[in-house]
Amino acid sequence: MDLELVSFKLCPFVQRAVIALKEKQTPYNITYIDLMEPPAWFKEISPLGQVPLLKVGEEVLFESAVISEYIDETSAGSLHPEDALQRAKHRGWIEFASSCLETIYTLNTTDCLTTFDEAVETMKGRLTKIEGILENGPFFNGEAFSLVDAAFAPLFMRLDLLQKLTGVETMEGLPKLNRWSEQLLQRESVQQSVVEEFPMIFQGMLKMKAGIAGSKLKD
Repeated sequence: MDLELVSFKLCPFVQRAVIALKEKQTPYNITYIDLMEPPAWFKEISPLGQVPLLKVGEEVLFESAVISEYIDETSAGSLHPEDALQRAKHRGWIEFASSCLETIYTLNTTDCLTTFDEAVETMKGRLTKIEGILENGPFFNGEAFSLVDAAFAPLFMRLDLLQKLTGVETMEGLPKLNRWSEQLLQRESVQQSVVEEFPMIFQGMLKMKAGIAGSKLKD
């Protein structure tokens, strides 16, 4: 069955699905759209008007967690633990990663200093919670790369870029989390999950939003 992923180049939720596709070595095509001016066909098939969408023949799937699980379930091997309780816990942490992505969106775009500072502290608090449950790695589930890793990699990529571009630090004093982030950012499936010009596009987004983070961009 031919797979087509409908994407927006900056979307972290699309990136999760791309990582899953690459980890499972599943052939796919990708179509990029402009969410500011989406094509008519996209409006017709996207229930929420959001990406990612995965076109499976004539069928359409939406929501990144659903898409990632479909990719996992329809290809050899599994990116989920065998144990049902562990799978459920992993799904919970995937949702936790989604809440972190909502926070970093606020952090990247708000022009209110109070809201920005609150978002930084919220992010630090959530990352500290993750530090407390991580073991020795290199991945969330030890030696095995999982869908939790695919869910957190886009967050770590954006936090890393934010730190390099603006000096905003959210991962200080979290050694296990930093080791996990480094492992993910070095992984081929993660590096290839965004377009080559992603850092430039991310920087351009910060400038365009003209928020607190954008004002901190280094020359």
